[in-house]
Amino acid sequence: MKVLVLNCGSSSIKYQFIDTETSVSLAKGMVERIGMSSAVLTHQPYEKEKIKIVGEILDHSIAIEYVIAVLLSKNHGVIKDKNEIDAVGHRIVHGGETFSDSALITPQVMEALKDNIELAPLHNPSNIKGIQAAKEHLPDIPQVGVFDTAFHIKMPPHAYLYGIPYELYKKYKIRRYGFHGTSHRYVSQRAALMLGKPLEELKIITAHLGNGCSMAAIDHGKSIDTTMGFTPLEGLLMGTRSGDMDPSVILYIMAKEGLSLSEANTLLNKHSGLIGISGESSDMREIEEAVQEGNKKAKYAFDLFTYRIKKYVGAFTAAMGGVDALVFTGGIGENSVMVRHDVCSNMDFLGIKLDEEANHNVVNECFISTADSKVKILRIPTNEELVIALDTKQIVSELQKQKEAASF
Repeated sequence: MKVLVLNCGSSSIKYQFIDTETSVSLAKGMVERIGMSSAVLTHQPYEKEKIKIVGEILDHSIAIEYVIAVLLSKNHGVIKDKNEIDAVGHRIVHGGETFSDSALITPQVMEALKDNIELAPLHNPSNIKGIQAAKEHLPDIPQVGVFDTAFHIKMPPHAYLYGIPYELYKKYKIRRYGFHGTSHRYVSQRAALMLGKPLEELKIITAHLGNGCSMAAIDHGKSIDTTMGFTPLEGLLMGTRSGDMDPSVILYIMAKEGLSLSEANTLLNKHSGLIGISGESSDMREIEEAVQEGNKKAKYAFDLFTYRIKKYVGAFTAAMGGVDALVFTGGIGENSVMVRHDVCSNMDFLGIKLDEEANHNVVNECFISTADSKVKILRIPTNEELVIALDTKQIVSELQKQKEAASF
């Protein structure tokens, strides 16, 4: 089955066209600056040169039309007819408490997505636009939604409830949802394969470290806790997000600085984290360069970043009553030698021993722990698009079986 995977933002669409039989991405790209006359479509067919197309792309519908056209292109395409697109899989940020698994897009599902807009006002509307645009241009092709929150939604109440009046949870669904679920699910499954054990027998801590960062405690294949909460703001220090903090701090700042709710939200989500502390950058590569040059504030930012990860390793180990593997993924997790070193340093008491040579010479999926490390340390590049494609294939295949059975 060939699946078009879409990740739709407010002014961008990332896409991959994946052959689920081989797990190969036949083409991938991105449409940027949607709504502007100078929008850019970047497209790269498998094992071919990347191309860029600049034009007027005023909305998501036109953007999807461009994507389909370039997939069909004589010189840069990978299909001859759009009927070769068997299904469309969408990354959807928030499924609320409604979705604990991926789902076939139906009118009822669309209504549920709209009901959850309040929980993800910056993301779900764009996801909905992407679904509507794909339906417009591929009307007879099934679509599937894969939710960032779904993997975490079955956490126990003691992990997802906050210490606020229970009535507020019931009234407004205020709880820990967690995000990056597709990534955490993928790398934990890959880790189990690398360890040669069933996922259901393992206790794994996964660290998805990028511009947005989260960790998950995966006990026998289930997420029992995660660092992000009601929104992606909670938990680890991130590129521009504050992560964990005393809620009174923002109230104090709002009073002192005269900030509105919108301004306070922008402060915590756009001007905090690595960029806020260092005053240099939200990019870990630039932070590390500044640390090497002796920049004190960059060092504060770096140390706070790794310290919080280390704290959650300890917390999640306690929550699960042990740990078998620690997995690093995401742009920082996969590429930063310094971050992995600092997180794993002085962790021998937990059975975590980093092989420094392996840490400096990572390739694809690999072990970076010493031979005698009780806890295996792994570096696994994430592949959320493949998970979306495979979930889409499974759901669409079941739908086809049901149709065939009904026809007899």
